[in-house]
Amino acid sequence: MSDQKRDVRNPLLFECAWEVANKVGGIYTVIKTKVPVTVQEFGDRYCLIGPLSYKTAPMEVEAEEPSDPDVAATLESMRAQGVKILYGRWLIEGAPHVLLFDTGSVYSRLDEWKGDLWNLAGIPTPPNDHETNETIVFGYLVAWFLGEYVARQRHTAVIAHFHEWQAGLAIPLCRKRQIDVTTVFTTHATLLGRYLCAGSVDFYNNLQYFDVDHEAGKRGIYHRYCIERSSAHCADVFTTVSHITAYESEHLLKRKPDGVLPNGLNVVKFQAMHEFQNLHSTAKAKINEFVRGHFYGHYDFDIDNTLYFFTAGRYEYRNKGVDMFIEALARLNFRLQKAGSKTTVVAFIIMPAATASYTIESLKGQAVTKQLQSTVNEITTRIGQRLFEHAARSNGDHGTNPLPDDLLSEEDKVTLKRRIFALKRNALPPIVTHNMVDDANDPILNQLRRVKLFNASYDRVKIVFHPDFLNSNNPILGLDYEEFVRGCHLGVFPSYYEPWGYTPAECTVMGIPSVTTNLSGFGCFMQDLIDRPQDEGCYIVDRRSRSVEESVTELTENMFSFCNKTRRQRINQRNRVERLSPLLDWKNLGIEYSKARQLAVRRAYPDAFYGSAEGDDEFYFTGAQKIDPISVPASPRFRGFGGLATPGDLGTLTEEMQRLATSDYNGGGYQWPGGEEEEDSYPFPLVMKVRSRASSIMSGASTPGGGAFRSLNEHDLRKADAALSHVQVDAALAEAHGVNTSENGSNAHANGVNGTS
Repeated sequence: MSDQKRDVRNPLLFECAWEVANKVGGIYTVIKTKVPVTVQEFGDRYCLIGPLSYKTAPMEVEAEEPSDPDVAATLESMRAQGVKILYGRWLIEGAPHVLLFDTGSVYSRLDEWKGDLWNLAGIPTPPNDHETNETIVFGYLVAWFLGEYVARQRHTAVIAHFHEWQAGLAIPLCRKRQIDVTTVFTTHATLLGRYLCAGSVDFYNNLQYFDVDHEAGKRGIYHRYCIERSSAHCADVFTTVSHITAYESEHLLKRKPDGVLPNGLNVVKFQAMHEFQNLHSTAKAKINEFVRGHFYGHYDFDIDNTLYFFTAGRYEYRNKGVDMFIEALARLNFRLQKAGSKTTVVAFIIMPAATASYTIESLKGQAVTKQLQSTVNEITTRIGQRLFEHAARSNGDHGTNPLPDDLLSEEDKVTLKRRIFALKRNALPPIVTHNMVDDANDPILNQLRRVKLFNASYDRVKIVFHPDFLNSNNPILGLDYEEFVRGCHLGVFPSYYEPWGYTPAECTVMGIPSVTTNLSGFGCFMQDLIDRPQDEGCYIVDRRSRSVEESVTELTENMFSFCNKTRRQRINQRNRVERLSPLLDWKNLGIEYSKARQLAVRRAYPDAFYGSAEGDDEFYFTGAQKIDPISVPASPRFRGFGGLATPGDLGTLTEEMQRLATSDYNGGGYQWPGGEEEEDSYPFPLVMKVRSRASSIMSGASTPGGGAFRSLNEHDLRKADAALSHVQVDAALAEAHGVNTSENGSNAHANGVNGTS
């Protein structure tokens, strides 16, 4: 580290991920949607780093010269040694600086860097793993850039935030080379956890018993696991996206995370509640068109009494809970038949897989219904003209009502019959819209065959497996994903392994009820935050403490009860779901990233922070004015809650344990967006839980500070619990006497926790 003092109040931020300007999976959504609030906080002090993809980058990045002379000099030095670089603005909301490295331009140094990695960290690298080779080259380029940059720029602190193992290799390199940057590492899903869950293992009940090195080696990912684990251990701050992933990381990566950074979305609030209901109606009409075509010849159900369920995501048959979804659909079909229900459920499975082409039947269905629609429109126009002529020739004295034969000519009848006869079909409607490459061994198709869901006329549950991405140019299901979600009635995501779960979160933001599990990060998030989330349209299936049979039964019951709701009840539930969207807004959740960055700065530059005296919880920056640790306003703010829910309660980077105050991560006067209170127009109350600090500490939800690898012992926990009990008693007495003790309570809590540090 440099002896020169760096400015820790206005640090620079480099955020590094494999999916910067390169959409591969969910991290692209995380990065892209978080950019606006990060830019609002850092401005031009923020830059994203990623690999250069010539397929996507030219359309997403506007090239420009860097305004920072130190960045310009560093890039010029790297270019002189053969590195190809694209620097510019990412063409998304916020328009952040972006720096993309062409890994292929320095592949000649791969063997040299592999040898260096073995000598520095003992990480082996097989020769034929292309993804690992790309990761190594990219990691060394990022470390090269950061090393040269901080050697030139010596006056401001630099924070480097890395997402996932593909970007994290630069962290141990920075630590070994003693580069003067402070690092944050966020794992969105552990490598080993994803592989273990894909097999038939009881993952969560056996986490503490896995021999991680043996399991990683057996699956051929030991070298990748080593990169991920070294990134987690060498980072100044290690975070995950959910509590369930934090529990997993503690056992598989052998480091308890310092906090949880939940994933958010950019929420656009409608001016009136009926607006998103109108969007639902419009999108549903388009799905109705597809359904009429797909089920032509067997379209014998009432479209106005039809519900659309769907599941979507990567094709991970077990991890995404598709096996449980199909089994529950079969049971739902039986229950609806037995109850004599007139409700029809069309269940969509949207999961891209290897396909050859669209099926003939799927294309033909859309074609014949379009022809029928065109014919009916022409006949309707002619009938209208004849009706007008008949009415024009009539008056009040001798006018007569036209007969059907006067309006519908013989030619029209023949044309209409030809179109109707074209709808005849001998086979059942297909359960898949594409020709699968490996139809006989596809797990989804095989399970559908096993439970005999074949779209028969007596089936109350119909199946549409669409193994492709959705887009508006699709000749069969011509909707973008967002529009499709808005048109559905219920999203079902009974995942077994889901570190966060953007699909149910997107449903919530769009006002669509969803089913998730307590093994998904989103499910745990909602369960911790809301009392009775099922009343708010967020159904959470227990897959952790129940058997598979019990979980399937619970999922079936949730879907069956949803089918029995009236249209008014479904509209009311969509209203309830839509009002939960502020809980997932980056304007509220983004502050957890601010806390993580501030914690990283404190750990890297401890001399810049000190307390005035033992037991005093007021902090100072060296050479700066005294900072008053005032609590942030409640966020998200709901009328009637008294400001009880804060992002700190959601994310659990515990301020008391790390001696953090809100004014610290407000960045010296920076005001976090969304502080103004909005009028709540919803007539029904939303009951939210208040997360106790005591329960948070006792459950290990937060990792206390004092160093990167320290944790509380039993003595610390007893002292913290005693201090909290003392605070609660004092608060009750003070309330009885009309005295405000919030500040005293906060100090007592902090003293109780930090007394042994």
